[in-house]
Amino acid sequence: ATPSSPPSPRTRPTPPDHTAMARRTPRGSQRELAGAVAAAQPGAVLTHPFGDDVDVWKVGVDAGGGRHSGGKMFALVGVDDPARLTLKVVPDRGEALVREHEAITPGYHTDKRHWITIALDGSLDDELLGELVEDSYDLVVSTLTARMRFQVDPDRFPLPAVRRAPGS
Repeated sequence: ATPSSPPSPRTRPTPPDHTAMARRTPRGSQRELAGAVAAAQPGAVLTHPFGDDVDVWKVGVDAGGGRHSGGKMFALVGVDDPARLTLKVVPDRGEALVREHEAITPGYHTDKRHWITIALDGSLDDELLGELVEDSYDLVVSTLTARMRFQVDPDRFPLPAVRRAPGS
């Protein structure tokens, strides 16, 4: 992919047979699963801008850190019971997910067209949950500048070669 294009889709394993039972983590563990998938993304940083009871995962965060360290949010997980996970989505996919899954609603306290909120009550299968976290990350990374994408993952987002005029 070129630095100005969005990241290439991740290679995902072949979907399981739809007749097989989907793996579901107990509801308390889905919060940890979402956090583990978010933490595994290159350049992902856990922040707490809304207090210690809300985990906010960002990418493109300044090295200086701190409460207001910049970056762009791709996942937000609260500690409600059940916990709720808010993720960025492509609008058409978000609408379809809301129609298809009772645990998914339009984004809570966010732009309801571009964000969804998932009740981590154990009703959504783990594979879809992980895929949605990764897709949210990919969408947010695609909005970063070429230099920020390079800093996040130099192998995936190399900077373009600088062309110099002859004789300079």
